[in-house]
Amino acid sequence: MTPNTIAPFAAAGAPVTLSSAGGVLRVALALLVVLAAVFAAGWMSRRLRGFGPARGHELELLAQVPLGPRERAVLLRVGAQQLLLGVAQGSVNMLHVLEQPSAAQSMSTNADSVGSRATPERPSFKALLLRSLGK
Repeated sequence: MTPNTIAPFAAAGAPVTLSSAGGVLRVALALLVVLAAVFAAGWMSRRLRGFGPARGHELELLAQVPLGPRERAVLLRVGAQQLLLGVAQGSVNMLHVLEQPSAAQSMSTNADSVGSRATPERPSFKALLLRSLGK
């Protein structure tokens, strides 16, 4: 065999040299640095989510109750009004608009302002839903 025909076989079976091991180490280190930067950016975005322009909490989810396998009733607070919505697969329907806060909302607000005074038992969301629907 001539030296030209032996060279490809020798290169394929040659042991890993120090320079190629250093290249693999540099690539692995660069990959770790990129992964660490991605995780750090994700952590920072979660931590700093509350910062930025101050927004009023105009929309708040107060309660929800399942009515079926894919249907539910949702009570939202929008400003001073409370909205009772029916949510089903592919549709959202307004069921009722409460101009004043529900009894449960006003009791919890009064309890917060009074302090450690015992609060009366709050009506359940189901009871409020039935009352607002006139049943």
